[in-house]
Amino acid sequence: MNIEDLAAAVHDDAVGGAGLPVQGEPGLPGGSSTGGQPVLAVVGRPNVGKSTLVNRILGRRAAIIEDVPGVTRDRVAYDAVWNGRRFTVVDTGGWEPDARGLAGRVAEQARAAIDTADGVLFVIDATVGATDADEAVARVLHRSGRPVVLAANKVDDARAEADAAALWSLGLGEPYPVSALHGRGSGDLLDAVLAVLPEAPREQFTEEDGPRRVALIGRPNVGKSSLLNKLVGSERSLVDDVAGTTRDPVDELVTVGGETWMFIDTAGLRRRVKEASGAEYYSSLRTAAALEAAEVAIVLLDADEPVTEQDQRIISMVTEAGRALVLAFNKWDLLDTERRLDLEQEIVRDLGRVAWAPRVNISARTGRATDRLAPALRTSLESWGTRIPTGRLNSWLGEIVGATPPPSRSGKIPRVLFATQAGVRPPRFVVFTTGFLEPAYRRFLERKLREDFGFAGTPIEISIRVRERPDRHR
Repeated sequence: MNIEDLAAAVHDDAVGGAGLPVQGEPGLPGGSSTGGQPVLAVVGRPNVGKSTLVNRILGRRAAIIEDVPGVTRDRVAYDAVWNGRRFTVVDTGGWEPDARGLAGRVAEQARAAIDTADGVLFVIDATVGATDADEAVARVLHRSGRPVVLAANKVDDARAEADAAALWSLGLGEPYPVSALHGRGSGDLLDAVLAVLPEAPREQFTEEDGPRRVALIGRPNVGKSSLLNKLVGSERSLVDDVAGTTRDPVDELVTVGGETWMFIDTAGLRRRVKEASGAEYYSSLRTAAALEAAEVAIVLLDADEPVTEQDQRIISMVTEAGRALVLAFNKWDLLDTERRLDLEQEIVRDLGRVAWAPRVNISARTGRATDRLAPALRTSLESWGTRIPTGRLNSWLGEIVGATPPPSRSGKIPRVLFATQAGVRPPRFVVFTTGFLEPAYRRFLERKLREDFGFAGTPIEISIRVRERPDRHR
């Protein structure tokens, strides 16, 4: 039985009946009608990484994996939890068109999993692209009536994300780039899965589910520990006039603006990690790790002193890590009118490249304006997770390029074909063109994106994918 034949048997045949048991952990539901939690079927052709992705979703090595096709054959169900919501994941064998014998029965099992599922996770090897087999499966999924989330697997770094965008051609919606092996992009993928599954009972709230993680970062002695202590209302972090008192990151739940946050006080960064030594070296490593674990960073600067090269380096560290950003100028209560005017000029001159970051003028000593940190954090985090629909993005891009075409290169003006948002946290965009776009034009596109869509408080990544296309009208 080939895949097209299976499509005709959606409702009439007994493919999803009792004759094909679901194996796995005991007591798991075989479909959406029982068990009280939604069912997600994971399908795709052999060796695209379905079982590896299932293990990533589960957070443990439950599904057997090996670097050969056809390891999974039966439908195997597992309980999974994401963001407090429980659902059942059904791993399936590789689905091949025109399969016969054992491979044909494996394909029937995959089709049965779709019939009994509330949603489908269709996994494709992005390094290979959409094959004839993938297109055949896509046609079956179109006819099934089930909501589908498209996973472009084996996208192990940012350079491969553009390849995933080509999977829009399958007509199944946005392809989510993910690395099942390394976990890259799995959070965004699971958010999309929950969006198409019906509501299920939520797990009891845990500390990991709620507070957003905020890293307090800055050079030594700018007041990071003092600010944390003021927000906590006690001496949670050691404070001393000697720079470098804090060495290990200090985590503390803090209520700011009526919301609970997980603040992480970090060691002051004097220099680049590779230039540090001894305790300072390890403190710098821990600070970098704290930033990686955070969602948003508050970079604290001493408003009473000029903006330094180290301040700028720390801000670059945050943007290069792809974290949301808030700038907090401490010791504002100590400034006279002349210093405030000088500081405004320094900000324009030295921090113009992060003019999009919310700015809060505070005093860690007195608590002045610390309540304004929460709105700034919320703004940055909201922008950090913003996604622009592809249709709207390309309508906007057409207007921008039409009004201001890219500059010519070697006598030719590159054509901008289309764009897609490859990811969020931070927002990442891929622009497909017929030629190289100058860095100045990329900055122009970023500036227009911010003007028209906001993105306050988050870095934006724009990459160019050059595609040589022959003129069809020639």
